[in-house]
Amino acid sequence: MGHDINEYKLVSENIQSSSIEREAKDVHFERSIRVFEEDLLLEKKLNREQRKAYTVIVDRIFSNKAGAFFIDGPGGTGKSFLYRSLLAAIRSRGFVALATTSSGVAASILPGGRTAHSRFKIPINVDENISCNINKQSSLACLIRDAKLIVWDEASMAKAKTIEAFNLLLKDLMDTRMLFGGKVVVLGGDFRQTLPVVLNGKKEDFISQKDKVEIPNSLLIPFATEEQSLQELFNVTYPNIESLFHDSSSLASHVILTTKNDYVHEINDMLISKFPNTARSFIVIDETVEPNDQSQFEDYLHTLNPTNLPPYKFTLKEIAHFKTHVISAKIASGDFQNKHVFIPRIPLLASEDEKLSIPFKRTQFPIRLCFAMTINKAQGQTLDFVGIYLREPVFSHGQLYVALSRAKTSKAVKLLIRPLTSDSNDDHLTYNIDKYCCAGSHTYVHERVYDEFIEKVKVRVMRPVVGDPFREGVEQEQFQKILRYIREGHDSSATLECRDDTIGSKGYSSNSSKL
Repeated sequence: MGHDINEYKLVSENIQSSSIEREAKDVHFERSIRVFEEDLLLEKKLNREQRKAYTVIVDRIFSNKAGAFFIDGPGGTGKSFLYRSLLAAIRSRGFVALATTSSGVAASILPGGRTAHSRFKIPINVDENISCNINKQSSLACLIRDAKLIVWDEASMAKAKTIEAFNLLLKDLMDTRMLFGGKVVVLGGDFRQTLPVVLNGKKEDFISQKDKVEIPNSLLIPFATEEQSLQELFNVTYPNIESLFHDSSSLASHVILTTKNDYVHEINDMLISKFPNTARSFIVIDETVEPNDQSQFEDYLHTLNPTNLPPYKFTLKEIAHFKTHVISAKIASGDFQNKHVFIPRIPLLASEDEKLSIPFKRTQFPIRLCFAMTINKAQGQTLDFVGIYLREPVFSHGQLYVALSRAKTSKAVKLLIRPLTSDSNDDHLTYNIDKYCCAGSHTYVHERVYDEFIEKVKVRVMRPVVGDPFREGVEQEQFQKILRYIREGHDSSATLECRDDTIGSKGYSSNSSKL
């Protein structure tokens, strides 16, 4: 959203479309959302607690009173069921109800769902002066003013500043100082799940007080070798994968969850190779924002994989029409399921949260393979089958809970746990949060300054001081805390890993040590 089709050079002539026309399309879409009979019947199926919330919220709406609500509940307790019932009740009477979520994956669950950032024009990069880019005289502003109900699911994942910006927007549009502009706003989520990820955040204490978690044998895939065990996980999660080639609905209801994007990419590459048809690889075009830097850092840029950008190279199997600059595809889920769309190759910028040393743009199709996804990305989903791959323990509170609660029943979950140490057979044990002792950070050093960098590092290392790795200064208390962490790690059979890698032909990467 927010881009002009003329940016992508898909046609020879410019297509003129004013911002007023684009907003009018959004308004028309919201006012013409179809309410299905099955959604209207949901009210009769509400349980006692759901009905209590439903009644209170609907009474506030039709008595024209303000109301701010938070729907809290563990995964699978019917939060989305309640939202759909509320949305159907309001829309069926001809009123506007806006359905938003904190993530695009969760937005596909709700009828007419959009991300909150897209609907309310909340900037992606959050700072102290964040504000929503909506003109009070625009048609979008009129739509928000007319809305009888605003639902924001997975609000527990949103950063505080985005909620505050949303509150200020509603106050401004409604010309009132009342909370959320006096609107009826339903926030929902589950604080048992993972909270917002803050890139490059600093903490002094990464050690969890949680004990090891023992997984029942009925949920486990025994660990033999990495290759053999992964193959078993693939077979259980995607049985007869060749037969699913043209069955998008079955593919969309199965997934493998893991902790990090690196593991996600590995699994996706393995699974795409199992499909029939000819493989086709797509290579990105990376360009530095400063043209003078292009020749120096081109190799380096190819090694980067920011979380909000497509990978440098990915492979697809052709079941639709592929062109150099456009892919013909079919949507697999959500309101537009089975609709044919064209996906263009477009330039994308990394988020400012990534804090990249070399700002650059990457031109590529804005897609990723999704046989596997990160646990965080799966929040809000309810699926037919979930395979969980823990190459290492989860690294934040709530991740294990999120992974285990994505399936409808315990029979639809299987875990593959790699033992914590190479000489261990504990493939049924994991931590609820990984134990880390921070001892450095990822550093890229260009070859022109590498020697100078090493000399300065040597000088710094040789200084006879006890330092706090998280702040400037000398703190004996922090030093003792780190020693305690190391002793705890040693007592629990943790290992210390430290390695250096070469990146491309232009420099060196120093990876962080991990306990």
